[in-house]
Amino acid sequence: MAFYGWPFSQCQSLSTPLDVQFQSGIRLLDIRLTPVKGRLIAYHGAYPMKTSFQEILVSVHEYLTSPAGSRETIVMSVKQEAPSDVFSQLVHDEIAVGAGGWDMWFLESRIPTLGEVRGKVVLFSRFGNGDGWEGGLNGMGIHPTYWPDSSKDEFKWMCNGTTVCTNDWYHIPSFLSIPEKVSLSTGVLDREQHDAAGPVLPITYFSASSFPLAAPQTVSQGFGWPSWGLGVEGVNVRVARWALEQLGRDGEKGGPRISGWTFMDYFEVPDNSLVPLLVEFNFRGRREGEEGW
Repeated sequence: MAFYGWPFSQCQSLSTPLDVQFQSGIRLLDIRLTPVKGRLIAYHGAYPMKTSFQEILVSVHEYLTSPAGSRETIVMSVKQEAPSDVFSQLVHDEIAVGAGGWDMWFLESRIPTLGEVRGKVVLFSRFGNGDGWEGGLNGMGIHPTYWPDSSKDEFKWMCNGTTVCTNDWYHIPSFLSIPEKVSLSTGVLDREQHDAAGPVLPITYFSASSFPLAAPQTVSQGFGWPSWGLGVEGVNVRVARWALEQLGRDGEKGGPRISGWTFMDYFEVPDNSLVPLLVEFNFRGRREGEEGW
């Protein structure tokens, strides 16, 4: 929802509201909220995004009850952007009265199969300690037990028998760190690289920024004319190239098993090609009995 606050708070184009994101293949939302006069409003850092949580819920409900979306699943990461003693309770109460009500949500503290959650929102709660929620933390969906701030290294946490492998190095020193950022964030997605017993869920963030030499636009899109040696390629182009390389390694016959959740800025760059490439991984290297198929 970060449509405003250029250059450092805006991370998506105004031409890609939620309905366009859904049509484009986006199924994972990063929703950051702040209480304002008793209501939750989308914020990115200190900058307001001019949209209430209730409006977001309406957009999600409309998609999930449409012919195109009724068998789809949305994962919603909800994060608190400003200190508040009532934030967790407000999220609970606004979900209860919002579009779709509780019936629209999957709130168990485990990774579900797709068959269980078609037409629903899976809550990924990056807030609270369970107070005020039925079932406590066991009723707040997928809830991280460990999340270091801007860790350069991959970190792991457990979700009811599933090892969640995460990379969220968002505060990079400058645009010169883009190649390393891409290497670390894509490396998490190769499940064969994780030494874990049982199921694995990779979560990675392609987004990053820092003041003054790495605004979100600079990191995601690059600048100048890199093909002529005058500029820097952004994260999205590099990730698209990486995805093409992985897809070319015969994933149907023992190639790398790439899967997980990916967060990114300006997802439509370059040329609306990155999301289809990531979606294609759903159909490569699948194994019987895996991920609810």
